[in-house]
Amino acid sequence: MSHTEAEIASQPDCWRRAIALARDPEGPVQAALPRPGERVAVVGCGTSWFIAQSYAALREAAGQGETDAFAASEMPAGRVYDRVVALSRSGTTTEVLELLGAVRGRVPTTVITAVPDSPVVGVADAAVVLDFADERSVVQTRWATSELALLRAHLGAPLEHLEADGEAALAEPLPGALVDAGQFTFLGRGWTYGVAQEAALKMREAAGSWTEAYPAKEYRHGPISVTGPRSVVWWLGEGASDVADQEITRTGGRVAGSGRDPLAELVVVQRLAVAIAATRGLDPDEPRHLTRSVILG
Repeated sequence: MSHTEAEIASQPDCWRRAIALARDPEGPVQAALPRPGERVAVVGCGTSWFIAQSYAALREAAGQGETDAFAASEMPAGRVYDRVVALSRSGTTTEVLELLGAVRGRVPTTVITAVPDSPVVGVADAAVVLDFADERSVVQTRWATSELALLRAHLGAPLEHLEADGEAALAEPLPGALVDAGQFTFLGRGWTYGVAQEAALKMREAAGSWTEAYPAKEYRHGPISVTGPRSVVWWLGEGASDVADQEITRTGGRVAGSGRDPLAELVVVQRLAVAIAATRGLDPDEPRHLTRSVILG
């Protein structure tokens, strides 16, 4: 078993721990994360940027305040915020460190990281450490889903179903037609658009697959043109997609998505990415051209 496979399998337990941490009234999360009414910027790179997008949509939908998500290298310098939240598994990513240094002393900052003694902890005003969700693999799986479970729990989302959904996603067989697919389009709405972006990234990183991600209603506005007999269109959201199944099947494409919790659905995507990597002779722990953290010289 690869490190990636072991980390994928551990996710339901990590989610349980993250949710308990978020709901502990005496724990570090309550004081570190944004309070209702604060205007917040959430930043990250790669996977963490997509999780930032999901959190920003969730926080605004919960009525807790205006929340923007940026790639750490692209946050506008002139924007005024009550707090900046930075997401960084390793805590060493150059763009995140530069941003935190630039706003230090002007804006309260919080970092969510997996490494307690990482550089970001030293430059942020507050830190939430999920060391139990750290990973040996370059590809992020349990870290991404655990930090999003923590953020959802902090916003008061009902997550009693999540662990069972995750266990079911780990147990179900992967359809062979998905392993043989040549192209994937992931769709989401609201907060699940960030999850769709993350699903597409996992398939690119681990399996080298051709993948795209869009808000569900945007699929008809051009992206449907790439769908064909070896394509999969995958809905990452609870309930029905906005795209009718017959629209996809008319293209020759295959419809995927169970309607379960999007984090559990992402587990299936992660498992599929590893399975496709195996058929192509790729190492999911060490994807081509990637490192655990991007540190610029």
